[in-house]
Amino acid sequence: MRHGMFALVFAAAFAATPATAQALNVATAGDQNMVDYVKDYLSPIFEKAHPGVKVVAVGTGPGDSGSQKIFEKLEAQKKAGTDKADFDVIVIHQKAAGTMVGEGLLAKFVDRVPSGALATRDTAKTALGADVAGYVIPMFHSQTALAYNPDLVKDVPSSYAELKEWVKKHPKQFGYNGIKGGMSGVAFVTGWVSAFGGDAAKLEKGPYDVATRTTWDQALAELKEFNKSVVITPGNAGTLDMLNRGEIAIGPVWVDMFYTWMNDGKLPPNMKLRLVSPGMPGQPMYYAIPAKAANAKLAEEFVALATSPEVQAEGIVKRFNWYPGIDAKNLEGKLDAATWKKLFSDIGPEDLAAKGRPFPIAPYFNDILEAYEKKVAN
Repeated sequence: MRHGMFALVFAAAFAATPATAQALNVATAGDQNMVDYVKDYLSPIFEKAHPGVKVVAVGTGPGDSGSQKIFEKLEAQKKAGTDKADFDVIVIHQKAAGTMVGEGLLAKFVDRVPSGALATRDTAKTALGADVAGYVIPMFHSQTALAYNPDLVKDVPSSYAELKEWVKKHPKQFGYNGIKGGMSGVAFVTGWVSAFGGDAAKLEKGPYDVATRTTWDQALAELKEFNKSVVITPGNAGTLDMLNRGEIAIGPVWVDMFYTWMNDGKLPPNMKLRLVSPGMPGQPMYYAIPAKAANAKLAEEFVALATSPEVQAEGIVKRFNWYPGIDAKNLEGKLDAATWKKLFSDIGPEDLAAKGRPFPIAPYFNDILEAYEKKVAN
């Protein structure tokens, strides 16, 4: 969406707000379901608790480009010396969060929100290597894991090392999409390099050193050999589809996609998940508040509601099959037994805390993908 069109959409949404209502303006990157979630689920709850307030939600588009539009709007207003930003609450990706903190565009609010203390994973403090502690609370975490058919897999690998040996014994029964067509394959590759390439903590936290790339040579050579015994799938959906048809027995998937497919009857109901050691990547979306939000106190109350255990349980977990933004252990007792069992029976809160890893910092991330193309895909 071009900037002018985005401005028109925002202006139209704002104009639709009753003159007597106080507007709380929420801009969210992401797919349409993100906007619908704010409009159809969060807004009525918040408005009921805050008579006279109207939540005005606008979407800026999927992917990092949606977050980039929010950044550009706030940056332009800062340069223009605008006293009050157009947005009170924003929902953004990791890359934009780090950039916005660095540019002084976000308010440090987390200590003032009760749920701030309930989000303790690394991703609540760092975003692709950038320090965002105090400026963001995760809305949800998407997570990759290995999906497998227990009818076909009796000796389920529990680590990358065990998977490497499993594939030797069961050629063409593991599938992933390389780094094309979906982030589940990208997550598998970055997880492989973290597992076998040396200093995983440095990949996730920095500092960046271009010489680190040479330490991955052995891991990438082993991945090239590994690929000779696996199936390269068409993408995220392609991996799930091949699992459904029994063409492969194990493959990396996004957990929320896995459960959505299962709910829709597109996967056998006995399929299971395993989050292998030393860990696989996931990524959050963040709630944040602009530094010059016109309604900062209301914005904090909105984020507090959105990240409360009750709303995280019902809205994030039950409606979307996402993992919560706050630590999963805080949802125990907030979900019905069937939902808790479905989402956490295969990958429990302890597994998520220990083995749910962030992606590498941006320069290492880019280096890994480039190295895969040169040394594995060829």
